Amino acid sequence: MIDFDVFYERRVLVTGHTGFKGTWLRRILDKVGAVTSGLALAPEEISHSNLLGGTANPEGDIVDIRSFSAVRAKVLDFDPEVIFHLAAQPLVREAIEVPWPLTRLTLWVE
Repeated sequence: MIDFDVFYERRVLVTGHTGFKGTWLRRILDKVGAVTSGLALAPEEISHSNLLGGTANPEGDIVDIRSFSAVRAKVLDFDPEVIFHLAAQPLVREAIEVPWPLTRLTLWVE
């Protein structure tokens, strides 16, 4: 069993906070008392994040995670103690056909 108490009152940054896993992770972290924020692209009109009504703490920035300057600014401003990097290309076929954006996302290449 995971002891989520270690996240109590810790600043946690979640990339991909508007996606399926990011939405659930932020809900769990909010429930255990973490101070959360996120970085992600805007969710689709019909998305898991929107269907669940976001999180108890909607704090987060809508940015392209491939922008090193945007990520750096958020990290410096929020000063997270923990970072969960969940931002990803959700469609495998798209990632295979056009791999460079995914590579940049994973490696943060400017």
